Amino acid sequence: MRIAAVIVLAAAVVAPVRAAPADELFQQFGLFGTWAPDCGQAASPANPHVSITTPSVGLVREDHDLGSGFVVNRYSMLSAERLSDERLSVEAVFQPGNAAEDHEQLIFLVRGRTRRTIFNQPAGREARVKDGIALPGGSKTPVLNKCD
Repeated sequence: MRIAAVIVLAAAVVAPVRAAPADELFQQFGLFGTWAPDCGQAASPANPHVSITTPSVGLVREDHDLGSGFVVNRYSMLSAERLSDERLSVEAVFQPGNAAEDHEQLIFLVRGRTRRTIFNQPAGREARVKDGIALPGGSKTPVLNKCD
């Protein structure tokens, strides 16, 4: 009996920690819905409208509408990990299925009904956003407000 208990304990210690599925973490963080800096204004490059949906179980899709005349930027979330009560790390594919496809790591800061990208780094390249600052320009990433 003791040997069985030791084996079970050892297996639990050695087993890798499994992160919650991305859709579960997005739900826990209250991220599904539409977000924008100003929900009352039309989508534009200065006022992106970000729609986060789950078209099927386990899949999280994020569409960035920059207004008419611009292609929608789409992200497919592959995995997510809670870093803290306010921070969520996400592995995503930008523009999945086309020539612009790119794997990226993102970190979101979520406080109540606001969300901000504080880190973005494409695989194998320099970070595009670090500490909430877009590089190399130095401007702060926008704070998005939940619209619905």
